Amino acid sequence: GAKRVALSTHINADGDGCGSESALAQLLARRGAQVRIVNPTPWPASFDFLLHDSFREQSAKGPAALRSIDAFVVLDISDIKRLGMLADTVRTLKVPRLVIDHHHPSDEPPGDIVVSDTTACATGELIFDLAQVLGLEITPSVAEAIYVAILTDTGSFRFGNTSPRCLAIAAQLLSKGVNPELMYQRVYANGTEARVRILAEALTTLGVDAKHGLTWISTDADVLDRHGGTSEDVEGAVEHARSIAGTRMALFFRDLGHGKVKVSFRSIAGTDVNAFARRFGGGGHARASGALIVGSLEDVREQVVGAAREYLGER
Repeated sequence: GAKRVALSTHINADGDGCGSESALAQLLARRGAQVRIVNPTPWPASFDFLLHDSFREQSAKGPAALRSIDAFVVLDISDIKRLGMLADTVRTLKVPRLVIDHHHPSDEPPGDIVVSDTTACATGELIFDLAQVLGLEITPSVAEAIYVAILTDTGSFRFGNTSPRCLAIAAQLLSKGVNPELMYQRVYANGTEARVRILAEALTTLGVDAKHGLTWISTDADVLDRHGGTSEDVEGAVEHARSIAGTRMALFFRDLGHGKVKVSFRSIAGTDVNAFARRFGGGGHARASGALIVGSLEDVREQVVGAAREYLGER
């Protein structure tokens, strides 16, 4: 087997990306592999508790950390563009490239071998399956990492991807020592002051089109600098727009500066935002997708809100 393995996930890694990486890294290390995590953006401080002494976190080294490896595994991505600044290096890798994912397939997957199940609630569910198939022990720290992956991608077991199987796996993870209250504190009760101030500002931009069931919020390019926040501090803001009664689609426009806007799309059952996001070169899941769109905040917002009204009006 491969001795030196690099793991990666998408830009602005979330709980599923980080949890899946930590769990797989620990499982591979127990099989004698030297594992390094190399992400296109820094490891989120809020998930530092998932780092383990059995592997190294080397995202800061960038593409250089992908030299001298025997295998490369990408988690929670179906499109190579989601590897950001690592994408060009990954395209030229001569080692086996494996993808483990639960998103709809894209035109350019980030690997040659793709293990994908779009019915899985999280990529973490597939890491659990891998451990079972290979007969690898799920230690308490591996169980925690998989639990975080599933907990965060199901919105604390509230979203439509919360399947019977997902809850059955969560039950097994609790039996292996996961403390759900401690996990809640670490994941959801560990926010910064900046996060709450940024949210307060974003909510003042709330737009509501009750006729079409459309809601949206925005943040400008220097909101993080003003409040001393990081990109982690805007995660989940779109859920507040989605929480308004009658909302079929919620949008979050985040101005990244340099003429680029990140748009998060969320919906409820019956509205496919993956199909809608693909119009703008994005994608993801039917209820949760994203896109990076070139233009000013005002222009992108006008364009996407207009298109969303049409899209919802047809349904």
